[in-house]
This record gives sequence, structure tokens and C-alpha cells, in this order.
Amino acid sequence: MSRYHLDHLDQLESEAIHIMREVAGQFERPALLFSGGKDSITLVHLALKAFRPGKFPFPLVHIDTGHNFQEALDFRDQLAADTGERLIVRNVADTIRDQHLSEPRGKFASRNALQTYTLLDTIQEFKFDACIGGARRDEEKARAKERIFSVRDEFGQWDPKLQRPELWNTYNGRIHKGENVRVFPISNWTELDIWHYIRREQIGLPSIYFSHEREVLEYEGQLVAMSEFIQKEPTDKISTRRVRYRTVGDMTCTAAVESNASTIDDIIHEIIATKTSERGETRIDDRVSEAAMEDRKKSGYF
Repeated sequence: MSRYHLDHLDQLESEAIHIMREVAGQFERPALLFSGGKDSITLVHLALKAFRPGKFPFPLVHIDTGHNFQEALDFRDQLAADTGERLIVRNVADTIRDQHLSEPRGKFASRNALQTYTLLDTIQEFKFDACIGGARRDEEKARAKERIFSVRDEFGQWDPKLQRPELWNTYNGRIHKGENVRVFPISNWTELDIWHYIRREQIGLPSIYFSHEREVLEYEGQLVAMSEFIQKEPTDKISTRRVRYRTVGDMTCTAAVESNASTIDDIIHEIIATKTSERGETRIDDRVSEAAMEDRKKSGYF
């Protein structure tokens, strides 16, 4: 009798599907946070494997800052249409107006931190008790601290010193009234795992992940896409370069990398050769302070 052997990707896939089914079993009103980036697209693919031929037991939720890359927005809408799943979009601009928040100022004025207000309002609006996200532990040291089931208090805040043990793939989703849980099914995946899985499963992605020509501003060693959201100055050095994106956030806080990688195999070879994480190399907002991400997570960020 032959024994079926699970390879590395099979094991990661199996774990993620198990986690998603745990969410469906333990929570009454879950949601899947969807940005149109490769990690959230992978989550949708895993959800298809976990729940088809039935419908997802949760909607897709996008917190739109208004500074997104159009390629990601177009892909988001097409994926929702192709899967037939419910897509909820809430806009940070509406939160800024309704709560009289101050718009960030500066050359790369990012609304990234203001997403927290919109997310918490959306959780309250729909009474979500669990939000599935695509964060991975290899991305950033604050994310490396977080459990797969990460409890947020009634104010949406995270305390890294008060986390539940997770032994033998047992996940405790018990919460008090007003609390909610952020769930990260691909916590144990790496950037390279994601790309190997995308190649194996033939998952479609926005074109922004592959090499293309784009007008960029060169700033402190980073290449930032020119857009209406960037404050252009006379001394700025602007050029057209062949680039791609390792991660997709706002246009104001996500830098491109020079690249000729036009296929997934090309991208995998580039990642193997690089010595920096995708966020470490391309996310401007993470450079604000040593603990920028952890501070945002404590206040309710993804």
C-alpha cells in the first residue's frame, strides 16, 4: 500500500485550509480582508479550495484608501465578479470626512494609518467577529510576534504581551462581547512560498507584479511611482524605469524595484537572490520608526 506524501506547499495549503474552516466553524460573522495584492489573492484561492462548491462563509472586505494602484483595483473587481462572492468596499475618504480627521501632509502623504479608523468602523457596522488577513511572519518583526488567532479588545487594539498559546494546531476563538479576532492563515508562509504556490496553482495576479515601464521618482534610493498623490518638487529626479512591485500598498508608501522579471520563474529567481524582505525594501511607511508597524497594529491596524 502506497503512502501519500505531502510536500512543503501541500502542508502549508492544508494548514491554511484547516484554519479557514476553523474560522467558519467558530465564528458567526467572519470576513476576509482583501486588498488585491498577491497574499489576499492567495487567500481567496485557498478559500475556493476550502469551501467550493458552496459559497464562502464570509464576504470579501476592502478598506480603500483612495491611493491604490488602479491595476489592483481592477483585479479586485474582476476577481469578485469571477468568483461570484460578495465584495464590501469602505473608503477612508468617507471616514476622514465623517470623523473630521486630519489628512496626512508631506511629500508622500499616506492614508495608510487612517485605514484603522475605517476598518474598525466597518467591523462595527457589520458586527464582524473575525477578520481573515494575509499577513505573514516573515514580512516584518511585529508580524512575527503575532499568533494565527490574534485577539483584539473592544477598542480594536492588540497587546503583544497578552496572546494565547497555540499548541498542536488548536485555535481558541472564544471572545468576550465587543472583541474580535484577526486570523492569519498564511502566517507560516514566506514570500518565496507564496510565489511557488502561485506558480503551482496558476493563480492570476495584477500586472503590477511583473516587469513594466513606469514613471518613477527617485527618493533616498527608492523608486516611487509618480501620481497625483505625490508632491512633486523642482529638484525631484524623475525618470521612466523598468520596474515591478514586490508588495502592493498605497501609491504613496510603496516603492518599486528595478526588474526585468516578466514571468513567475524570473520573480522566484530574483527573490532567491535578494537579501531584504519585500516590506523592508519597498514600504516607505515602515521606515517612520523602528516600531512603526507594531504601533499601528496596537491601535487596530491589520
